[in-house]
Amino acid sequence: MKETDREAVATAVQRVAGMLQRPDQLDKVEQYRRREARKKASVEARLKAAIQSQLDGVRTGLSQLHNALNDVKDIQQSLADVSKDWRQSINTIESLKDVKDAVVQHSQLAAAVENLKNIFSVPEIVRETQDLIEQGALLQAHRKLMDLECSRDGLMYEQYRMDSGNTRDMTLIHGYFGSTQGLSDELAKQLWMVLQRSLVTVRRDPTLLVSVVRIIEREEKIDRRILDRKKQTGFVPPGRPKNWKEKMFTILERTVTTRIEGTQADTRESDKMWLVRHLEIIRKYVLDDLIVAKNLMVQCFPPHYEIFKNLLNMYHQALSTRMQELASEDLEANEIVSLLTWVLNTYTSTEMMRNTELAPEVDVGTLEPLLSAHVVSELLDTYMSTLTSNIIAWLRKALETDKKDWVKETEPEADQDGYYQTTLPAIVFQMFEQNLQVAAQISEDLKTKVLVLCLQQMNSFLSRYKDEAQLYKEEHLRNRQHPHCYVQYMIAIINNCQTFKESIVSLKRKYLKNEVEEGVSLSQPSMDGILDAIAKEGCSGLLEEVFLDLEQHLNELMTKKWLLGSNAVDIICVTVEDYFNDFAKIKKPYKKRMTAEAHRRVVVEYLRAVMQKRISFRSPEERKEGAEKMGFGEDVDGYCDTIVAVAEVIKLTDPSLLYLEVSTLVSKYPDIRDDHIGALLAVRGDASRDMKQTIMETLEQGPAQASPSYVPLFKDIVVPSLNVAKLLK
Repeated sequence: MKETDREAVATAVQRVAGMLQRPDQLDKVEQYRRREARKKASVEARLKAAIQSQLDGVRTGLSQLHNALNDVKDIQQSLADVSKDWRQSINTIESLKDVKDAVVQHSQLAAAVENLKNIFSVPEIVRETQDLIEQGALLQAHRKLMDLECSRDGLMYEQYRMDSGNTRDMTLIHGYFGSTQGLSDELAKQLWMVLQRSLVTVRRDPTLLVSVVRIIEREEKIDRRILDRKKQTGFVPPGRPKNWKEKMFTILERTVTTRIEGTQADTRESDKMWLVRHLEIIRKYVLDDLIVAKNLMVQCFPPHYEIFKNLLNMYHQALSTRMQELASEDLEANEIVSLLTWVLNTYTSTEMMRNTELAPEVDVGTLEPLLSAHVVSELLDTYMSTLTSNIIAWLRKALETDKKDWVKETEPEADQDGYYQTTLPAIVFQMFEQNLQVAAQISEDLKTKVLVLCLQQMNSFLSRYKDEAQLYKEEHLRNRQHPHCYVQYMIAIINNCQTFKESIVSLKRKYLKNEVEEGVSLSQPSMDGILDAIAKEGCSGLLEEVFLDLEQHLNELMTKKWLLGSNAVDIICVTVEDYFNDFAKIKKPYKKRMTAEAHRRVVVEYLRAVMQKRISFRSPEERKEGAEKMGFGEDVDGYCDTIVAVAEVIKLTDPSLLYLEVSTLVSKYPDIRDDHIGALLAVRGDASRDMKQTIMETLEQGPAQASPSYVPLFKDIVVPSLNVAKLLK
């Protein structure tokens, strides 16, 4: 207390010091005193009230404890009295055992009397029940069966109560009612038969299905009641619980499985479309069954059975099992496509589970996949492997068929623009289109994979195509009489290259959303290169064909025979024109390249004839006549200007201007060499040795620079060394 007093004094001093910090606050001392007195009085009043409340509570608690003590004493006394009375009545209870046994016996006899009528009429009830089952009166039959089972179970229960270990009497009762279990089994068979045909029954006779469900519901209630009694007494009648509701769902599940499996009417041996037909029958049956279940069967079952939900799960599981079985078979490529299309697309489409008649009960988003991702992946791998082999075989067969056309005696067909073509590009890309359309039905990813596969195989195919075209050319060169339409079919091969190019671009544009995908975008340049190489080889072969025909006449150029009036130039012109009529049926851009190269080659051959020094003019008249004869056809590409320029050198009458004319020629054609000039001067036949030497030394000072667009003409022309040696002498 002293410590508390000191703390209180210290606190008070601190408060007073806080209130009297300035001199002017001394005037308010009285006011501060009264205020503190009021606070003190208020605190004391609250303290007294709290103490009074605590005292009242203690007083009440003591009173209750006193009363409780008195009650405990009374109870002790009562218990003592009860114990005394119980000890005194033990002997009396022992003497009542006979009465107890009599009561139990009386209870059993009362049950027997109560069921006496049923006991004596058991054989008759059994016969009536059997007749009702055979007549299909299932509800009435079940009612009588319930009466029989009730009598049997009641007697057995009383016997169990009296003496649970007396198996002889229990066996006697069970044997007397032995036919009851047989009737129950027979009735169950009838119920299961109705349930197996429930989808048909619900449309023809829904009342029968309702009766079956009512019977099952009755049995479920009896099962529940007996199981509840078992918890209290431990007694369970024979054959219980029947669990007919559980068996009902088992029967329905087995029926659904059988219905799915029974839809396969054909095999691959009897019908190539067996799987398509099988899947379509499944689709139709499942859709029809679920619509019937949703609209009709739900009305025949209690809501808590959730019959539609359960049937939907059964069908889904049965379908999943069936699809797994089909996937495990050795399916062909088209069968894998049919299966995956059905599983991944048809099943969840409006043709089936997303059908409006099944909404909103069927939520496609909650259905598990019919096939696992692993199985789908394996099927796709198998499909791609098989498809690869098939495409290789198809392409090989298409090329073999096309090669047979190359040796025909009739010209190839022409397209609407008159360009020669064969059916090869159409066949190849029709095959690609079909496979891509099929793949697109399954997934975008598979479509892209198939497109990549097609382009890869196309790359390999074009290499074989190139080899075959080369062999075709070589075989023709060995015997130019065969095949008869070599030129026309070689033109068709060249045109096919352009068609292939266009078809590849079209295919990618149609089936590839994002062309930057690696492996797809990079395949185009490679194939373009092969196709251009095939076309170039084809054009080269055609030009070779032209110049083989012209060889004899080209050899007559710049000879005495030519100078005296040979028709070699006319024949060359007619022959080239005839070939150009065929070349007109080559597609762009190969046509333009081919025409330009043909003109260039004719001019080069003409120049080669000049450089061969087959003739040496002896007079200005001969030089003039020869130069005039060198005029050659129509100048389309400007190449004939070269012949004119050479002719001008030959025709020049003033030898002193020869150096200037030759210099002009060299400046226009930078690839001309000194041996070419030597040969040209030799053809003139009048150039002096000093003039030749001067011209040659001037040319050696440095060739003129060629323009980027210049096409070389003299580069590949070889001048016989003998002529050059003679010139320098």
